[in-house]
Amino acid sequence: MYTYKALASLLTYPSADLQQAVQAGDLQAAIREEGLLDGRMQRKLDPLLREIAAWDLLDLQERYVELFDRSRARSLYLFEHVHGESRDRGSAMVELKSMYEDVGLELDSAELPDFLPLYLEYLSVLEPTEARQRLAQPIHVVSAVGERLRRRGESYAGVFTVLEAMCPEQLDKDELEQLLAHGDDDPNDPAQLDKDWEESPVTFGPDAPGTGGNSCGRIKQIAERIAAGQARQAAGQAHAQAGQGGDGSRQTGTNG
Repeated sequence: MYTYKALASLLTYPSADLQQAVQAGDLQAAIREEGLLDGRMQRKLDPLLREIAAWDLLDLQERYVELFDRSRARSLYLFEHVHGESRDRGSAMVELKSMYEDVGLELDSAELPDFLPLYLEYLSVLEPTEARQRLAQPIHVVSAVGERLRRRGESYAGVFTVLEAMCPEQLDKDELEQLLAHGDDDPNDPAQLDKDWEESPVTFGPDAPGTGGNSCGRIKQIAERIAAGQARQAAGQAHAQAGQGGDGSRQTGTNG
Protein backbone atom coordinates (compact mmCIF):
# COMPACT_ATOMS: atom_id res chain seq x y z
CA MET A 1 0.00 0.00 0.00
CA TYR A 2 1.57 3.22 -1.20
CA THR A 3 -0.03 5.44 1.44
CA TYR A 4 1.97 3.87 4.24
CA LYS A 5 5.13 4.29 2.19
CA ALA A 6 4.27 7.92 1.49
CA LEU A 7 3.73 8.63 5.18
CA ALA A 8 7.01 6.88 5.94
CA SER A 9 8.83 9.09 3.44
CA LEU A 10 7.36 12.22 5.02
CA LEU A 11 8.78 11.15 8.38
CA THR A 12 12.28 10.43 7.13
CA TYR A 13 15.17 12.88 6.94
CA PRO A 14 14.24 15.30 4.12
CA SER A 15 16.02 14.57 0.84
CA ALA A 16 16.16 16.17 -2.59
CA ASP A 17 14.23 13.19 -4.01
CA LEU A 18 11.40 13.68 -1.54
CA GLN A 19 11.26 17.39 -2.23
CA GLN A 20 11.13 16.81 -5.98
CA ALA A 21 8.36 14.21 -5.62
CA VAL A 22 6.27 16.66 -3.59
CA GLN A 23 6.98 19.61 -5.90
CA ALA A 24 5.90 17.52 -8.90
CA GLY A 25 2.78 16.36 -7.07
CA ASP A 26 3.68 12.70 -7.56
CA LEU A 27 3.40 11.76 -3.89
CA GLN A 28 0.06 13.50 -3.47
CA ALA A 29 -1.35 11.98 -6.67
CA ALA A 30 -0.40 8.46 -5.58
CA ILE A 31 -2.15 8.93 -2.23
CA ARG A 32 -5.30 10.19 -3.95
CA GLU A 33 -5.34 7.34 -6.44
CA GLU A 34 -5.01 4.65 -3.79
CA GLY A 35 -7.99 6.10 -1.90
CA LEU A 36 -6.93 4.87 1.53
CA LEU A 37 -7.37 8.38 2.93
CA ASP A 38 -10.49 10.45 2.45
CA GLY A 39 -10.26 14.08 1.34
CA ARG A 40 -10.33 15.45 4.87
CA MET A 41 -7.39 13.31 5.95
CA GLN A 42 -5.45 14.15 2.79
CA ARG A 43 -5.81 17.84 3.61
CA LYS A 44 -4.20 17.23 7.02
CA LEU A 45 -0.96 16.66 5.13
CA ASP A 46 -1.18 19.87 3.10
CA PRO A 47 0.71 22.22 5.48
CA LEU A 48 3.71 19.89 5.61
CA LEU A 49 3.61 19.23 1.87
CA ARG A 50 3.60 22.96 1.14
CA GLU A 51 6.61 23.49 3.37
CA ILE A 52 8.53 20.60 1.82
CA ALA A 53 7.85 22.02 -1.62
CA ALA A 54 8.74 25.62 -0.79
CA TRP A 55 11.43 25.59 1.89
CA ASP A 56 15.14 25.36 1.27
CA LEU A 57 16.27 21.77 1.73
CA LEU A 58 18.84 22.67 4.39
CA ASP A 59 16.14 24.43 6.42
CA LEU A 60 13.93 21.33 6.19
CA GLN A 61 16.77 19.13 7.36
CA GLU A 62 17.68 21.44 10.22
CA ARG A 63 14.09 21.47 11.46
CA TYR A 64 13.87 17.67 11.23
CA VAL A 65 16.99 17.22 13.37
CA GLU A 66 15.70 19.76 15.90
CA LEU A 67 12.28 18.10 16.17
CA PHE A 68 13.15 14.42 16.14
CA ASP A 69 16.86 13.64 16.41
CA ARG A 70 17.59 15.97 19.31
CA SER A 71 14.46 15.16 21.31
CA ARG A 72 13.59 12.15 23.40
CA ALA A 73 9.97 13.18 23.85
CA ARG A 74 9.47 13.42 20.07
CA SER A 75 11.77 10.57 19.09
CA LEU A 76 10.64 8.50 16.12
CA TYR A 77 12.10 5.38 17.74
CA LEU A 78 9.00 3.73 19.17
CA PHE A 79 10.66 1.70 21.93
CA GLU A 80 12.43 4.80 23.23
CA HIS A 81 9.07 5.85 24.71
CA VAL A 82 8.26 2.42 26.15
CA HIS A 83 11.52 0.72 27.12
CA GLY A 84 14.01 3.58 27.16
CA GLU A 85 17.51 2.12 27.50
CA SER A 86 16.39 -1.00 29.40
CA ARG A 87 17.28 -4.53 28.34
CA ASP A 88 13.66 -5.11 27.37
CA ARG A 89 14.28 -2.89 24.38
CA GLY A 90 16.81 -5.34 22.98
CA SER A 91 14.44 -8.31 23.09
CA ALA A 92 11.66 -6.21 21.60
CA MET A 93 14.01 -5.23 18.76
CA VAL A 94 14.75 -8.86 18.01
CA GLU A 95 11.06 -9.71 17.89
CA LEU A 96 10.28 -6.78 15.61
CA LYS A 97 13.15 -7.63 13.29
CA SER A 98 11.82 -11.18 13.05
CA MET A 99 8.41 -9.82 12.02
CA TYR A 100 10.05 -7.85 9.22
CA GLU A 101 11.98 -10.84 8.00
CA ASP A 102 8.81 -12.97 7.93
CA VAL A 103 7.41 -10.72 5.18
CA GLY A 104 10.70 -10.47 3.30
CA LEU A 105 11.61 -6.98 4.46
CA GLU A 106 15.38 -6.56 4.61
CA LEU A 107 16.66 -4.04 7.10
CA ASP A 108 19.19 -1.37 6.29
CA SER A 109 22.08 -1.82 8.70
CA ALA A 110 22.00 1.93 9.35
CA GLU A 111 18.57 1.84 11.01
CA LEU A 112 16.97 0.27 14.07
CA PRO A 113 13.77 -1.80 13.69
CA ASP A 114 11.67 0.47 15.91
CA PHE A 115 12.16 3.53 13.69
CA LEU A 116 8.59 4.63 12.88
CA PRO A 117 9.12 5.16 9.12
CA LEU A 118 10.57 1.65 8.90
CA TYR A 119 7.57 0.26 10.77
CA LEU A 120 5.28 2.02 8.28
CA GLU A 121 7.26 0.41 5.44
CA TYR A 122 6.50 -2.93 7.08
CA LEU A 123 2.79 -2.10 7.26
CA SER A 124 2.79 -1.23 3.56
CA VAL A 125 3.42 -4.86 2.55
CA LEU A 126 0.65 -6.31 4.73
CA GLU A 127 -2.99 -6.82 3.85
CA PRO A 128 -5.06 -3.71 4.67
CA THR A 129 -6.86 -5.22 7.66
CA GLU A 130 -3.70 -6.63 9.20
CA ALA A 131 -1.85 -3.37 8.57
CA ARG A 132 -4.44 -1.41 10.53
CA GLN A 133 -4.33 -3.94 13.36
CA ARG A 134 -0.56 -3.70 13.52
CA LEU A 135 -0.75 0.08 13.45
CA ALA A 136 -2.90 -0.09 16.59
CA GLN A 137 -0.09 -1.70 18.60
CA PRO A 138 2.12 1.43 18.96
CA ILE A 139 -0.67 3.96 18.39
CA HIS A 140 -0.40 5.38 21.93
CA VAL A 141 3.24 6.30 21.23
CA VAL A 142 2.31 7.72 17.83
CA SER A 143 -0.44 9.78 19.46
CA ALA A 144 1.84 11.11 22.18
CA VAL A 145 4.43 12.32 19.67
CA GLY A 146 1.67 13.79 17.52
CA GLU A 147 0.15 15.64 20.47
CA ARG A 148 3.50 17.18 21.37
CA LEU A 149 3.91 18.33 17.78
CA ARG A 150 0.38 19.78 17.75
CA ARG A 151 1.11 21.74 20.91
CA ARG A 152 4.16 23.20 19.18
CA GLY A 153 2.14 24.09 16.08
CA GLU A 154 4.31 21.88 13.86
CA SER A 155 3.04 20.82 10.44
CA TYR A 156 4.46 17.31 10.99
CA ALA A 157 1.55 16.80 13.37
CA GLY A 158 -0.66 16.21 10.34
CA VAL A 159 1.08 12.92 9.57
CA PHE A 160 0.39 11.68 13.09
CA THR A 161 -3.23 12.81 12.91
CA VAL A 162 -3.62 10.73 9.75
CA LEU A 163 -2.05 7.68 11.40
CA GLU A 164 -4.40 7.99 14.37
CA ALA A 165 -7.37 8.19 12.01
CA MET A 166 -6.22 5.05 10.19
CA CYS A 167 -6.13 3.07 13.43
CA PRO A 168 -9.23 0.85 13.83
CA GLU A 169 -9.15 0.69 17.63
CA GLN A 170 -10.07 3.21 20.28
CA LEU A 171 -7.04 4.90 21.76
CA ASP A 172 -6.27 3.99 25.36
CA LYS A 173 -6.37 7.44 26.93
CA ASP A 174 -4.74 6.25 30.17
CA GLU A 175 -1.67 5.02 28.28
CA LEU A 176 -1.56 8.26 26.32
CA GLU A 177 -1.76 10.39 29.46
CA GLN A 178 1.04 8.38 31.07
CA LEU A 179 3.29 9.15 28.10
CA LEU A 180 2.30 12.81 27.96
CA ALA A 181 2.96 13.14 31.69
CA HIS A 182 6.67 13.06 30.89
CA GLY A 183 6.21 16.35 29.04
CA ASP A 184 8.08 17.69 26.05
CA ASP A 185 11.74 18.64 25.96
CA ASP A 186 13.80 21.49 24.60
CA PRO A 187 17.24 20.52 23.27
CA ASN A 188 18.29 24.17 23.56
CA ASP A 189 17.57 24.29 27.30
CA PRO A 190 20.93 23.81 29.12
CA ALA A 191 19.22 22.77 32.36
CA GLN A 192 17.23 20.08 30.60
CA LEU A 193 20.32 18.83 28.78
CA ASP A 194 22.22 18.58 32.04
CA LYS A 195 19.35 16.66 33.63
CA ASP A 196 19.14 14.21 30.74
CA TRP A 197 22.92 13.83 30.78
CA GLU A 198 22.90 12.92 34.47
CA GLU A 199 19.98 10.49 34.18
CA SER A 200 20.85 8.74 30.90
CA PRO A 201 23.43 5.98 30.60
CA VAL A 202 25.75 6.58 27.66
CA THR A 203 26.81 3.91 25.18
CA PHE A 204 29.22 4.86 22.43
CA GLY A 205 29.76 3.19 19.07
CA PRO A 206 27.64 2.40 16.01
CA ASP A 207 25.41 0.00 17.97
CA ALA A 208 24.59 2.42 20.75
CA PRO A 209 20.86 2.37 21.61
CA GLY A 210 18.91 5.07 19.82
CA THR A 211 21.56 6.01 17.29
CA GLY A 212 20.16 4.02 14.39
CA GLY A 213 23.70 2.95 13.58
CA ASN A 214 24.77 6.43 12.53
CA SER A 215 25.91 9.70 14.04
CA CYS A 216 22.76 11.68 13.26
CA GLY A 217 20.85 10.72 16.40
CA ARG A 218 21.93 10.11 19.96
CA ILE A 219 25.67 10.36 19.44
CA LYS A 220 25.27 13.84 17.99
CA GLN A 221 23.13 14.79 20.97
CA ILE A 222 25.72 13.46 23.40
CA ALA A 223 28.48 15.35 21.62
CA GLU A 224 26.50 18.57 21.85
CA ARG A 225 25.93 18.02 25.56
CA ILE A 226 29.62 17.45 26.16
CA ALA A 227 30.47 20.57 24.17
CA ALA A 228 27.96 22.65 26.10
CA GLY A 229 29.18 21.34 29.45
CA GLN A 230 32.87 21.99 28.71
CA ALA A 231 32.59 25.29 26.83
CA ARG A 232 33.72 27.47 29.70
CA GLN A 233 36.59 25.18 30.59
CA ALA A 234 37.81 25.12 26.97
CA ALA A 235 37.58 28.89 26.73
CA GLY A 236 39.64 29.26 29.89
CA GLN A 237 42.30 26.89 28.63
CA ALA A 238 42.48 28.69 25.29
CA HIS A 239 42.91 32.02 27.06
CA ALA A 240 45.70 30.62 29.23
CA GLN A 241 47.49 29.12 26.23
CA ALA A 242 47.22 32.40 24.35
CA GLY A 243 48.86 34.18 27.25
CA GLN A 244 51.69 31.69 27.40
CA GLY A 245 52.23 31.97 23.65
CA GLY A 246 52.40 35.73 23.89
CA ASP A 247 55.06 35.55 26.59
CA GLY A 248 57.08 33.11 24.48
CA SER A 249 56.90 35.38 21.46
CA ARG A 250 58.16 38.36 23.40
CA GLN A 251 60.96 36.31 24.85
CA THR A 252 62.01 35.01 21.42
CA GLY A 253 61.98 38.50 20.01
CA THR A 254 64.21 39.73 22.80
CA ASN A 255 66.70 36.96 22.31
CA GLY A 256 66.79 37.64 18.57
